[in-house]
Amino acid sequence: MIRVGVVGASGWADSSHLPALAALEEFDLTAVATTNRASADRAAAAHGARHAFADAGELIAHPEVDLVVVSVKASGHAAVIRAALDAGKHVVSEWPLGIDADEAGELTEAATAATAAGVVHAVVLQGHHSPSARFVADLVADGRIGTLESVALVAEGAPWGGSRIWPNLVFGLDPSEGTNILTIMAGHFLAALERVAGPLTKVTARLPRTHDRVLVAGTERFVPNATPSHVLLHGLLASGATASVAVHGGNGPAQDGFLLELVGSDATLTAKPAQPGTFIHWGDWDIRISDEALAVPDTYRTVPAAVQSGPPANIAALYQEVAQAIAEARQPHPSFETALRHHRLLAAIEQSAADGIVRDIS
Repeated sequence: MIRVGVVGASGWADSSHLPALAALEEFDLTAVATTNRASADRAAAAHGARHAFADAGELIAHPEVDLVVVSVKASGHAAVIRAALDAGKHVVSEWPLGIDADEAGELTEAATAATAAGVVHAVVLQGHHSPSARFVADLVADGRIGTLESVALVAEGAPWGGSRIWPNLVFGLDPSEGTNILTIMAGHFLAALERVAGPLTKVTARLPRTHDRVLVAGTERFVPNATPSHVLLHGLLASGATASVAVHGGNGPAQDGFLLELVGSDATLTAKPAQPGTFIHWGDWDIRISDEALAVPDTYRTVPAAVQSGPPANIAALYQEVAQAIAEARQPHPSFETALRHHRLLAAIEQSAADGIVRDIS
């Protein structure tokens, strides 16, 4: 049994990580931490954790915690991750790993050093564990559409990039927070695309900023914005196929979600949300090859049936991989190394947008 402590239990983790962990017999939720004791106590009571803390350091130091889940703002990841690694605890970090590629590199280096002591590290890129994405990846690899020639993805990035912003997301208008339409939305979308079609090796990009000032929803207050409104890129995949991606911001809620098109030498595969408005890394896909609908086989669904589809299910699949990696004394996938490479992809997009030069992805 792997004993888990969740830092940031009252936010995103409440509707994703905690339900996922509750459904898996390999894990025992022993501790939660939030920014204040009252919310920590509520989270502990709601999810059956034995310990509640208002200080992440106390959770990390507790002897009944084997694995630390980091689900706070991206700008707070580094401090919690470093403390957990120093304490010899396994770490599962939400994406993004750090606020930028430099910080992600430092955290990956620290995690690599801790590997010798048996520490496992993983990052939550849900697209890697999406049953739909894994099924489509196998269809492409098996030649169901012939040789892959081009990939096109159009996706909605709301609630980022619009003329309004929710009050709880205002912090992300500052690029130093590492939380915006490029890092969060395009970051997850590109991870799903690469899971299906393979890695990007070259990119050229644009990051238009439509709104220099943004209205805080529900108020009459405008705040400055220094982050992109849209993410536009063309690229080359390792297979030689081309890729075109447009992530457009807006006020939301999302209407169509996404449209993914994989053009092969023999046929074209299209995918869109089975439930309209769902992000590509969250829910099931409506998959078609030349108008033939294809259902995802049950063999691609590894988590207990009681787990809600979407983020809880995909995150539960990651935890299953983490448990297996701990048992086999190896690193899970995606690990911090995976996250670092993905941060470098986003950095290349930013660099290309700034100077117009085609960038290689290392």
